[in-house]
Amino acid sequence: MFPCVVARASTMEMISSGMGGTLSGSIQLMRAELQVLSPLVPIREVTFLRFCKQHAEGLWAVVDVSVDGDVLRPNDGAAAAGYMGCRLLPSGCVVEDMRNGYSKVTWVVHAEYDEAAAHELYRPLLRSGQALGARRWLASLRRQCEYLAILCSNPLPSRGDGHHEAISPVGRRCMLKLAQRMADNFCAGVCATAAQKWRRLDEWRVEGGDQQQPRAAGGEDKVRMMARQSVGAPGEPPGVVLSATTSVRLPGTSPQRVFDYLRDEQRRGEWDILANGEAMQEMDHIAKGQHHGNAVSLLRPNATSGNQNNMLILQETCTDPSGSLVVYAPVDVQSMHVVMGGGDSAYVSLLPSGFAILPDGYSNAVTPDPTSQLGSSPDAQGGGNNINTGSLVTVAFQILVNNLPTAKLTVESVDTVSNLLSCTIQKIKSALQANIISP
Repeated sequence: MFPCVVARASTMEMISSGMGGTLSGSIQLMRAELQVLSPLVPIREVTFLRFCKQHAEGLWAVVDVSVDGDVLRPNDGAAAAGYMGCRLLPSGCVVEDMRNGYSKVTWVVHAEYDEAAAHELYRPLLRSGQALGARRWLASLRRQCEYLAILCSNPLPSRGDGHHEAISPVGRRCMLKLAQRMADNFCAGVCATAAQKWRRLDEWRVEGGDQQQPRAAGGEDKVRMMARQSVGAPGEPPGVVLSATTSVRLPGTSPQRVFDYLRDEQRRGEWDILANGEAMQEMDHIAKGQHHGNAVSLLRPNATSGNQNNMLILQETCTDPSGSLVVYAPVDVQSMHVVMGGGDSAYVSLLPSGFAILPDGYSNAVTPDPTSQLGSSPDAQGGGNNINTGSLVTVAFQILVNNLPTAKLTVESVDTVSNLLSCTIQKIKSALQANIISP
């Protein structure tokens, strides 16, 4: 329900199963990884007790509280490097049945965390509460509820303009399932969660010892490079997969403007190497919510680009007031025909790339002074309803650099992917006529 907030969650122990055959009074010991989609913000690992109680007919409370002792940073360097200490003080939600098909949800997040673990580019957003605060949780909940309502409808709605291919409701649900896996893998790659066995390049050891350690061009840390060895499990190609991720701030460029630009198939050729400099054609469009930006699309390069016979682009776009995603992956035509016909999508191989777009945490009431303390705006102090004027954009590519899982990772492969990422950012900057602040 919270794909951009919760990387992983598990119940470690059911301490009490509730009373009277209901979950009222239940207590669970749980563990979760909370994420902000950027390599500059470490994952928050929390272990907490969850208590559920029914206060009245149609009125429930769900409360979490950490069982960790404190938020102090670990002493050893290896643990400290990827640690963002966090402790939940009593947090959670109250859910009330409105008896008209709707629920009223009141959400509270009360937590303390180690701000020094996050890059200063993201500190205003964290302080504003828009990154992992109550507004973020509620926005995600509302968007997912809209998606579930559409998923349960029959038939599933499409754009219906006569220019899209006819796909059965079963085929559309298979496409939505494939797109969800694609988006989940994208998020796992950005934040390097334990769900996928990524290794930072400074941890990557080249067998034989006769090659230098691969690293990003120029030896800088502005682009986080990771790799993993895929053995060809269902849903991903075998070989060495390289992930390149970076985040930048676009002051004065709204998140909505960035989102609208990146999902515009007519301007795709301005930044996407897969488009070969041309526009793309939308073959199918499946709505995922009331906002027209919440959708799964199937894109095809224009006929003049020469590769339209064997490659399509599966894309998922989602947006709410707290942030947006544009995630895509090349897929072969034959596999997509199977999925569109209602076939199993679990065996379709894909490697996702895309963008996570967040507000920068500043408000339009204050023009940030780069020489002053970050977070001096009203929103950065946690108050105000001002519209954010800038964006934080994370760009992430996952690319198969060798189709042999045992192959060595080369410096040339790392440099090629790093340069592709940097070039894409520059093209977007030019198209939006935006300024960029790098880490």
